[in-house]
Amino acid sequence: MSDFISNFWHLYVAGLALVSIIACLLLLWFSGKAKAMTAHDNTTGHVWDGDLREMNNPLPRWWVGLFIITILFAFVYLAMYPGAGSFAGKFGWTSAGQYEAEVAKANEQVAPLYAKFQAMPVEDVSKDPQAMAIGDRLFMNNCAQCHGSDARGSKGFPNLTDADWLHGGSPEKIKETLTQGRMGQMPPMAAAVGSPDDVRNVAHYVLSLSGSPHDSLRAALGKSKFGACAACHGMDGKGNPVMGAPNLTDDIWLHGWGENAIVNMINNGKINQMPAQASKLTEGQIHVLASYVWGLSNNKSAAAK
Repeated sequence: MSDFISNFWHLYVAGLALVSIIACLLLLWFSGKAKAMTAHDNTTGHVWDGDLREMNNPLPRWWVGLFIITILFAFVYLAMYPGAGSFAGKFGWTSAGQYEAEVAKANEQVAPLYAKFQAMPVEDVSKDPQAMAIGDRLFMNNCAQCHGSDARGSKGFPNLTDADWLHGGSPEKIKETLTQGRMGQMPPMAAAVGSPDDVRNVAHYVLSLSGSPHDSLRAALGKSKFGACAACHGMDGKGNPVMGAPNLTDDIWLHGWGENAIVNMINNGKINQMPAQASKLTEGQIHVLASYVWGLSNNKSAAAK
């Protein structure tokens, strides 16, 4: 990797750009000085289609002038803008800087609108049609890639429309998750559980906790071995929101259901990451987005009642 970030590549790019421009200038100069062998009628002797002859006329002055202007423009551009390796140019322009400036300008323009919603409780914002339309756009642009356009998630990505929350579903917790992100880790536990047969027994015990189809004999044998998992999931298997440990009794399976899926989880563990959004979204946007996410399950539940 160090080969790609060494100073050599900066010098290579700068040298290539400058040599290319100078080569164009030299090509123009040599083409103007070179003399071609011509006949008495100023033709080169090449004939096509019977009577189409190649002349040896000089390049038009307007074309030569445009070529020279293009070369001069290239030198001026490299002096003002990045293009010569690591040299940033006199203006110090970057595409990232322009993007950030445009985002900041856009955020400034919509700040009064978000300030209005930020002054409202999440519960009220989640019932405001305008706020929810904005929240839907924010969700589609920043969250739907993982959680799906319907927010129902998929394998490895939580469903945001139910009442199952790894870290808690209060407005404060949702805003905390959006702002700081989450890093979930299930360490490999096979060594702590015991033999491969013990791992299978624990898998059936875990299935029994939610009333899922299981082998009752293996589940009974796995109950005592489940103690290795209780530090995070609790002896009753109901999980721990403080640690993000899932509830194993609710029949909701984030990473797949069944004996094989659970055995694989015990043997290999799992790392999941929810990226922080604080660097991408303003506080007002996070407030509206949190209200939208909170409303996906809470307003739905209230409507059902």
